[in-house]
Amino acid sequence: MVQMEGFWELHMTSHHRLAVVSTHPIQYHAPWFRGLAAHPDLDIHVYFCHKATPREQARAGFGVEFDWDVDLLAGYPYSFLQNVANPAGHGRFSGFDTPEIGKIISEGEFDAVLVNGWNYKSAWQAIWAAWRSDVKVFARGDSHLHTHRNVSKRALKWLVYRRFIPRFDACLAVGQWSREYFLHYGARPERIFSVPHVVDFPPIGNDAGDVRRRFRESSGLKADTLTFMFCGKFIPKKRPVDFVAAVTKAAEARAAIQGLMVGDGPLRGACEQLVQATGAPIRFAGFLNQSSIREAYLACDALVLPSDGGETWGLVVNEAMSCGRPCIVSDHVGCGPDMIQPWVTGLRFPVGDVESLAAAMKQFDSDPARFAYMSKMARATAEKCSVTSAVEGVLLSLNATVAAKEAVCVP
Repeated sequence: MVQMEGFWELHMTSHHRLAVVSTHPIQYHAPWFRGLAAHPDLDIHVYFCHKATPREQARAGFGVEFDWDVDLLAGYPYSFLQNVANPAGHGRFSGFDTPEIGKIISEGEFDAVLVNGWNYKSAWQAIWAAWRSDVKVFARGDSHLHTHRNVSKRALKWLVYRRFIPRFDACLAVGQWSREYFLHYGARPERIFSVPHVVDFPPIGNDAGDVRRRFRESSGLKADTLTFMFCGKFIPKKRPVDFVAAVTKAAEARAAIQGLMVGDGPLRGACEQLVQATGAPIRFAGFLNQSSIREAYLACDALVLPSDGGETWGLVVNEAMSCGRPCIVSDHVGCGPDMIQPWVTGLRFPVGDVESLAAAMKQFDSDPARFAYMSKMARATAEKCSVTSAVEGVLLSLNATVAAKEAVCVP
């Protein structure tokens, strides 16, 4: 599934040792890590700060206890650091506290350390160790300026972030808004590199129609009705109730549509009560693990992501588009500027505007020819956010910083 043939011959670099620091194994990072490890001139090691338990996954908003049913650790070297935080895990800055990373970086002869985000203590333990040891610091992030913050918090971030972001040797931006975020806090434009979010779904096979039919039958969905899908945690920032309300309004206007909601979380009960009260044509599939989520995308016709600005990217959009599904997203979703071209790959609507979302759904229902075109273009857009492009961004950052330093030091 990870296509690298012919790429490395065009992008040979000096051999570099790269340490990657990440909070915990994440399904969207694994393909990227495998791609980095596959490069012949890269020697990487991934350091995880924590291994989440099924109970912690449930508390993180998934709503159910589970382990991922795909191997997130295969294909690249890794270690789990000792997390001394008490309590350990997500939810607070000190939930990831791994003092040993400092010694590992200072003694590991790494050329660079890449931290995925910096809002946890372990990241700063790694950053400070790198600065002390003359190791380059790369920071990857998807934060953007469209997340709601009060005035005092914005002012505080401006004072603090302007002190350390310009010190990063490379800022790895996942898209347009994250690039603007780094620039806003003082990063030099020539030190910002594109390292997009990626997914690694298998290609659609000849059985897609059968998969679609079986899933619809098992979920109680009508076979020939335009189906919009919500996929994610049922938590406030993803605004699942907006999806229910919009499907309800569109159906009341006699649009031939139905909804599928995939996932679980604290707001699922409220959504189910609203569906029961209004009779909205919506079915609930519950939480689907990584090996089966693709079937849901194939069963639907378009994805809806109504999230607020807390949705710094929205990787379900990448997943849906890789299956040829156009997407309707709010104008606060981080991936919007990069992934959504109006009436080419989907539509954007004002966050919280249920009337506009319902109207967009009805427009989809009225133009089947354009819908087919959008499906094709969605898949093409998803292919641009590839493992290859994410690996290339890291290679470019190494060539521009580590390799440049080595060239200067040659007598």
